[in-house]
Amino acid sequence: MTATSPQEVTRLLAAWSDGDEAALEQLVPIIQAELRRLARHYLKRERPGHTLQTSALVNEAYVRLINWKTARFESRAHFFGVSAQLMRRILVDFARRRPQVHGDSVRKVSLDEALSVAAEPDADLVALDEALVELAQLDPRKARIVELRFFGGMSVQETSEFLGVSPATALREWNKAKAWLYRELSAPKEDAS
Repeated sequence: MTATSPQEVTRLLAAWSDGDEAALEQLVPIIQAELRRLARHYLKRERPGHTLQTSALVNEAYVRLINWKTARFESRAHFFGVSAQLMRRILVDFARRRPQVHGDSVRKVSLDEALSVAAEPDADLVALDEALVELAQLDPRKARIVELRFFGGMSVQETSEFLGVSPATALREWNKAKAWLYRELSAPKEDAS
């Protein structure tokens, strides 16, 4: 039977980090199931007809995680937080490489629209990522909360545990981050021409 409790996953991650290949064998089904959940969470926000499939996103994230020899995961939440960050990078890189069908124009969207659909053109994901990079420079914890909640699909409780803050703090900073991102994504951009 596969271990699923957070404590058992944390124990297996620590054993794997210490070089125990048997721990990795036990982790694989758990990791794959959770990465699939994360990938589905991400891809349901993508535009219809998105060419990156769940299995491709899972495989790319899995390969990067497994080959990350220096990683020392503190807990299940830490591991899946890192996984969420990797998937975000994979999707944003994919969106940046994809030629824009609508020319150079980027459709402005509200944060609510970006957070609920995030998806019609890939440019929405790129705009959100750029805003998150800017937020990270101003307040890294708020940016991390958005990444964990929006990209990682973590609950407020899981986010608070991952960051070592109270659930009230995580929720308050999530709301402030959403407000800041809403302003950024709604603001008219100056034309560079």
